[in-house]
Amino acid sequence: MFFRLTGRRWIPIAALLLAGVVVGCGSDDEPADAAAETAASTTEVASVTTTEPEADSDLPEGAEELEGRWAHFDVVSYEDDVMRTLIISTGFADLELRDGELWNVQRFCHADTVSDQDIEVSISDAATSAIIPVDTPVEVTEEDGRLRVVRPATPTGIGIDLADPANDTLPTDPNDPRIVDDDGDGNPGVTSRIILTEEIQGELYIARREIFSYDVTQESPDRMVGTITDSSEQLILGASNDIVLTPAQWEQIDDPERNPVIWQRVDDDCDCERLASERDELFPPNPEPDW
Repeated sequence: MFFRLTGRRWIPIAALLLAGVVVGCGSDDEPADAAAETAASTTEVASVTTTEPEADSDLPEGAEELEGRWAHFDVVSYEDDVMRTLIISTGFADLELRDGELWNVQRFCHADTVSDQDIEVSISDAATSAIIPVDTPVEVTEEDGRLRVVRPATPTGIGIDLADPANDTLPTDPNDPRIVDDDGDGNPGVTSRIILTEEIQGELYIARREIFSYDVTQESPDRMVGTITDSSEQLILGASNDIVLTPAQWEQIDDPERNPVIWQRVDDDCDCERLASERDELFPPNPEPDW
């Protein structure tokens, strides 16, 4: 979901693009020491008190217990000939029962960029939270006593107003009239700040079509782990410094262990501010691009 550059060469950066008794935002489940270990965990699922689904529901037994607010942590790993980059995002993956189906309401709060280069990249929380995917039903299945949730991709425009985000092609013209200032900073699209050195830095303005899906499975009644798949697209709109103004497209690396997801059940009134303050209690530290 992201991009980057150094000198006059492109380097991937962020474009955005994240149990038991609940305490504050979090719970008293012991968090994993690392995202990859969490995603690959084979911990036995604790017993769940289940309720029978509605008569007209195709949900497996116990699926209704998943309804509620889940904080999410996900890592998308990218690599090109120049560098390796991780985009780590946090937010909420709420699950709601609607007419016998389980729906996901996905929202984002914050995004970090980690790379193997000495470059500072930041994107505001205003830009990150501007990613608002449409609500969508999820597929819920039961496998070996665990509930599995698959959220399909729902293409979402950011920095551009697409009438049909799933089918409209992303424009090639940075002056396209559909471009909007989604992060409200007075610049087109959304802004990422790039610092190469103290003397060489600038802002990059982009529009994106975010395309991602989740596949998570119960680790415990209040924690789900899995992977994210990303195939987002972007349009470079301009920059405050020409040194950062070079088109680039790049792809997520094909390694599920490098693209982990955690969903942790939290209080229904947990918000982005509380999630930020309790982030280290809920999720592991940001991983490094050490492959």
